Amino acid sequence: MRQYANVISAYAIMIILIILVGVFQSWNVALTILNFCLISAVMTMGANIQWGYAGLINFGIMGYTALGGLAAVLVSAAPVSEAWAAGGIQMIICAGIIVGIVFSVRYVLKKIEKSKKRNYIIAGIIIFGLILLRVIAGPATEHIESVNPAKTGFLGGLGMPILFSWIVGAFFAGGLAYIVGKVALGLRADYLAIATLLISEIVIAVIKHEDWLSRGVKNVIGLKRPVPYEVDLQNTPWFVDWVEKFHSGKLKMINSITERQDVLNQLVIDASSVYVKLCLAGLFLIVVIILLIITQKALYSPWGRMMRAIRDNDEAANAMGKNVVKEHLLIFILGSAVVGIAGAMMVTHDGLFTPGSYRPMRYTFLIWVMVIVGGSGNNFGAILGGFAVWFLWIESAPMALFLINFFTSHLPETNALKIHLINTAPYFRFLTMGIGLLLIMRYRPRGILPEKIIKQ
Repeated sequence: MRQYANVISAYAIMIILIILVGVFQSWNVALTILNFCLISAVMTMGANIQWGYAGLINFGIMGYTALGGLAAVLVSAAPVSEAWAAGGIQMIICAGIIVGIVFSVRYVLKKIEKSKKRNYIIAGIIIFGLILLRVIAGPATEHIESVNPAKTGFLGGLGMPILFSWIVGAFFAGGLAYIVGKVALGLRADYLAIATLLISEIVIAVIKHEDWLSRGVKNVIGLKRPVPYEVDLQNTPWFVDWVEKFHSGKLKMINSITERQDVLNQLVIDASSVYVKLCLAGLFLIVVIILLIITQKALYSPWGRMMRAIRDNDEAANAMGKNVVKEHLLIFILGSAVVGIAGAMMVTHDGLFTPGSYRPMRYTFLIWVMVIVGGSGNNFGAILGGFAVWFLWIESAPMALFLINFFTSHLPETNALKIHLINTAPYFRFLTMGIGLLLIMRYRPRGILPEKIIKQ
């Protein structure tokens, strides 16, 4: 019972903090924080599956997040017919060549015994395939990227609802995890961390520079959302009437008709933004709850107990007949797939895809801080870490600015020290993260909600 009391208390505090932001700042800010907390919670669950369940260090979370975002583009963006006519068929042929290379190499590996001959054949297949790709893809890429590059310059997507991309993002990230796992899971600890980080950087580099795929650093904007647009709500009679009735007391106090209409228009604008964010929060919450139920059942299932046994002593587990390599690969794929879902959710929230924004600090190391702070091996702890760390990451700057203005209120506005402190307020988030992490590691080294093994 004490365990559940701690969980309820911790989450109650987070809810109260978000409500206070809504009261003292704005409900738009509070709901934005809530939405990103929910997205971060999905990421932390993915990282926790890998680290908390199996002890695998994956510093490539950024790459899998970006693949989820790419899935959102390829699924929901409208197809660019001119680009397809310019080089779409050639790119399909290139995709077929890549598949052919993979299957050819697998065939050689299975049919020919390990020898220099096999190595030469594999090298020949890869070199020939790369040359063929270059010959076909080079001109096709130039033709596609030359099609109205200011607005398109890429093939576009399938024009489907963006919610489908959440599933596709999981498959994209899981597919990459399979390839990476086959290559890198033989490594341990810091070597695995470095390898996964480098691979994620390669993924980001490809997405940023292959304009024909996702417009690169020019970004993809205007992606369709699964919720109404604010402008549409503002022009919808039932919504305007609802806002007017909700604020009827405030509006009656205004005598001027013109002023009353101006106030109503502003209230409608604010309410439309809140409504949209609430709808997104509902969708994200559903995903978090579903994943939490699945991960909880998996954690306390025989499979989950086996994974923890492998994590604690993989040599003993291997001696008992458990296929450690196979289980590590499976857990690596599952965790990465969950991160891919989060990446698609983030692009869904923003309505745009910005490859240049994917940096290790935000999409890898901050996620790891969330897992450490919340408590690895505990799904509730991982989610709590996502909420707590993201809340501090966003609110550190406003809190720092408030404290700076409070303690320097006696100084003139032209004071050099005051100006310097105000200008450096955004950087206080790094100081807050550092101090918070140090305190957690000192007094709660296993996290706020540490792993609890329930005997069944």
